[in-house]
Amino acid sequence: MNIISLQEIAQHNRRDDIWIILHGKVYDLTKFLPNHPGGQDIIMKYAGKDGTAAFEPIHSLDIVEQFLPSDVCVGEAEVSAAADNEARLLETEEDKRVRLARENMPRIEEMYNAFDFQSVAKLVLKENAYSYFSSGSSDDMTLRENHNAYHRIWFRPRVMVDVSKIDMTTTLLGAKVSMPLYISATSFCKLAHPDGEKEIVNARVHSDPPQWLQLYINTDRKATRKMIQQAESKGIQGLFITVDRAVVGPRGKSSNDKALLKQNRDEMSSVVHRERGSDLGTFVDPSMNWSDIAWFRSFTKMPIILKGIQRSEDAVLAYKYGCRGIVLSNHGGRQLDFSPSPIEILPEVMDALKREGCDTKNKFDVYVDGGIRRGSDVFKALALGARACGIGRPALYALSCYGDKGVERILELFQNELQMCMRLMGVSTLAEITADMVDTRNLKNHYVANPTDYLAMQTYEKMQPRGNIMSSKL
Repeated sequence: MNIISLQEIAQHNRRDDIWIILHGKVYDLTKFLPNHPGGQDIIMKYAGKDGTAAFEPIHSLDIVEQFLPSDVCVGEAEVSAAADNEARLLETEEDKRVRLARENMPRIEEMYNAFDFQSVAKLVLKENAYSYFSSGSSDDMTLRENHNAYHRIWFRPRVMVDVSKIDMTTTLLGAKVSMPLYISATSFCKLAHPDGEKEIVNARVHSDPPQWLQLYINTDRKATRKMIQQAESKGIQGLFITVDRAVVGPRGKSSNDKALLKQNRDEMSSVVHRERGSDLGTFVDPSMNWSDIAWFRSFTKMPIILKGIQRSEDAVLAYKYGCRGIVLSNHGGRQLDFSPSPIEILPEVMDALKREGCDTKNKFDVYVDGGIRRGSDVFKALALGARACGIGRPALYALSCYGDKGVERILELFQNELQMCMRLMGVSTLAEITADMVDTRNLKNHYVANPTDYLAMQTYEKMQPRGNIMSSKL
């Protein structure tokens, strides 16, 4: 491979001719520049320079080779170009805060529920990372409602039942699993942990649980097809197509997003700024529609699941178009604020599918994600018809704190909580969990704590009596 001098690399610093150094290799990103999901500005900042410091915390090492043509790599930078920048090694105030927080973390055995992991994650993550993970869309109403809705479902326990043995096994897309819970895909995992973007497909062993691909459909359909076929060839057992993200929801009004922009105006904010707009370049195809289901089925045998269903009519359409299942989801409250919580629409979705003769026990899986923080939440979703639940942020926070051991710990906690809930509810198998075990009369009553509208409250001053006005002038 050619060794390229720093002087030559520095000359390629224009939009129509841009080279960047990443991990010692030199890449020609001229053609890719307009299509970068994070926008052009962040690439232009490092035009003709070493962009590893900005690239590494967000992307996996092989992402360039995996998704771009091989000829974009034009050579290797001279040795000095690959050396660490001394400024990177200097500990900032935030670096010091994070280091001290990690040195004083509780023992993993002291993590007793999902909320504990989030509390620790807020301390040990950099501000921009926690802000990105924890924020929702607009005023965060749906973000909060996703979990609040579970609080409006109450139990109706049975007693005098033999619950000495509990069986939580089930099947997801036909594969047997130990409990009705899976980890949802989340983005920018390297902000949580250095191994966050590790290629889990290559790292798995034969005994590992099934793996699914969650996919955003690219306007370059050839690239989309190639990715799906590659995943299928590596043993991926399900294709989860994201359908609630034709554009990215507004994420600029919450204090978390403001902190994000303040903390890191260049690297991470370029991604968030890009996401706030309606233009996603060629990264996400806004033209995707129901007729595309047939196209997917023409070249893959993987079962197709639509992730992001938010009303019963679309659930029925997914069934009629031949999908294998759906995920009731509003993208974790990060898309359209005031979208319904998945658990709220679950009963009407199940009723609509039943009216269509859909076999949700054996032929069509209904999953729920968003706001699940307890094993009892999983029980409630199962009672209302869900086959399993997905967790995103809880696993992400656990990863942030304790790496893979943290993820194992939080799965253990969910398993223990669900087992305890089943015993106290008087059931020993998942098949015994039925809708009459929960009271949902208040499920659709949206009694939520609204954020204070300071602007509206302070727009007009109180009317003053005329006497007071006159006296103030004297």
